[in-house]
Amino acid sequence: MARVETLEAFRDAFATLGYGVCDGEQPETGYEKVALFALAGVPKHVARQLSSGRWVSKLGPSEDIEHALHDLTGMSYGSVVLIMKRPSQSVTSVPPVRAH
Repeated sequence: MARVETLEAFRDAFATLGYGVCDGEQPETGYEKVALFALAGVPKHVARQLSSGRWVSKLGPSEDIEHALHDLTGMSYGSVVLIMKRPSQSVTSVPPVRAH
Protein backbone atom coordinates (compact mmCIF):
# COMPACT_ATOMS: atom_id res chain seq x y z
CA MET A 1 0.00 0.00 0.00
CA ALA A 2 1.36 3.42 -0.97
CA ARG A 3 2.30 5.84 1.83
CA VAL A 4 1.43 9.03 -0.03
CA GLU A 5 -1.17 11.73 0.55
CA THR A 6 -3.49 11.01 -2.35
CA LEU A 7 -7.20 10.28 -2.49
CA GLU A 8 -6.44 6.81 -3.82
CA ALA A 9 -4.04 6.03 -0.94
CA PHE A 10 -6.58 7.17 1.67
CA ARG A 11 -9.35 5.17 -0.05
CA ASP A 12 -7.10 2.10 -0.05
CA ALA A 13 -6.15 2.62 3.63
CA PHE A 14 -9.81 2.78 4.68
CA ALA A 15 -10.52 -0.28 2.53
CA THR A 16 -8.09 -2.25 4.72
CA LEU A 17 -10.43 -1.38 7.64
CA GLY A 18 -13.45 -2.79 5.81
CA TYR A 19 -14.79 0.42 4.26
CA GLY A 20 -16.10 0.57 0.70
CA VAL A 21 -17.05 3.57 -1.41
CA CYS A 22 -20.73 4.53 -1.19
CA ASP A 23 -22.94 7.10 -2.86
CA GLY A 24 -24.79 8.86 -0.08
CA GLU A 25 -24.21 10.70 3.13
CA GLN A 26 -27.53 9.67 4.65
CA PRO A 27 -27.26 7.31 7.63
CA GLU A 28 -27.87 3.63 6.93
CA THR A 29 -28.90 1.22 9.67
CA GLY A 30 -26.15 -1.29 10.32
CA TYR A 31 -23.37 0.81 8.75
CA GLU A 32 -20.85 3.39 9.89
CA LYS A 33 -19.61 6.02 7.46
CA VAL A 34 -16.60 8.29 7.04
CA ALA A 35 -16.26 11.31 4.76
CA LEU A 36 -12.94 12.39 3.28
CA PHE A 37 -12.33 16.09 2.69
CA ALA A 38 -9.73 17.28 0.18
CA LEU A 39 -8.35 20.63 -0.95
CA ALA A 40 -6.89 20.84 -4.47
CA GLY A 41 -6.91 17.03 -4.63
CA VAL A 42 -4.96 16.58 -1.37
CA PRO A 43 -6.70 14.81 1.55
CA LYS A 44 -7.04 17.19 4.52
CA HIS A 45 -9.60 15.75 6.93
CA VAL A 46 -11.85 12.78 7.73
CA ALA A 47 -15.16 13.01 9.59
CA ARG A 48 -17.11 10.08 11.08
CA GLN A 49 -20.89 9.80 11.02
CA LEU A 50 -22.79 9.32 14.26
CA SER A 51 -25.92 7.16 14.47
CA SER A 52 -27.96 10.39 14.62
CA GLY A 53 -26.79 11.27 11.10
CA ARG A 54 -24.60 14.12 12.35
CA TRP A 55 -20.84 13.97 11.89
CA VAL A 56 -17.97 14.22 14.37
CA SER A 57 -14.49 15.61 13.77
CA LYS A 58 -11.28 16.17 15.68
CA LEU A 59 -9.91 19.61 14.83
CA GLY A 60 -6.26 19.82 15.84
CA PRO A 61 -5.69 19.80 19.61
CA SER A 62 -9.31 20.85 20.23
CA GLU A 63 -12.08 18.59 21.47
CA ASP A 64 -14.19 16.60 19.04
CA ILE A 65 -16.99 18.64 17.48
CA GLU A 66 -20.36 17.50 16.19
CA HIS A 67 -21.50 19.11 12.93
CA ALA A 68 -23.49 18.83 9.71
CA LEU A 69 -21.28 17.24 7.05
CA HIS A 70 -20.73 20.29 4.88
CA ASP A 71 -20.15 22.71 7.79
CA LEU A 72 -16.40 22.17 7.42
CA THR A 73 -16.27 22.95 3.69
CA GLY A 74 -13.86 25.81 3.03
CA MET A 75 -10.25 26.88 2.72
CA SER A 76 -8.89 24.73 5.58
CA TYR A 77 -10.33 21.32 4.68
CA GLY A 78 -11.67 21.74 1.17
CA SER A 79 -14.83 19.80 0.42
CA VAL A 80 -16.17 16.27 0.72
CA VAL A 81 -14.75 14.17 -2.09
CA LEU A 82 -15.44 10.63 -0.91
CA ILE A 83 -17.84 8.85 1.43
CA MET A 84 -17.17 5.28 2.54
CA LYS A 85 -19.08 2.83 4.71
CA ARG A 86 -18.62 -0.49 6.47
CA PRO A 87 -20.86 -2.72 8.55
CA SER A 88 -21.15 -1.40 12.10
CA GLN A 89 -18.46 -2.66 14.41
CA SER A 90 -20.55 -2.69 17.59
CA VAL A 91 -19.26 -4.53 20.62
CA THR A 92 -22.49 -6.53 20.82
CA SER A 93 -21.80 -8.06 17.39
CA VAL A 94 -18.63 -9.81 18.62
CA PRO A 95 -19.30 -13.49 19.30
CA PRO A 96 -18.76 -14.61 22.89
CA VAL A 97 -15.56 -16.44 23.78
CA ARG A 98 -16.08 -19.93 25.17
CA ALA A 99 -13.91 -21.29 27.93
CA HIS A 100 -12.66 -24.82 27.38
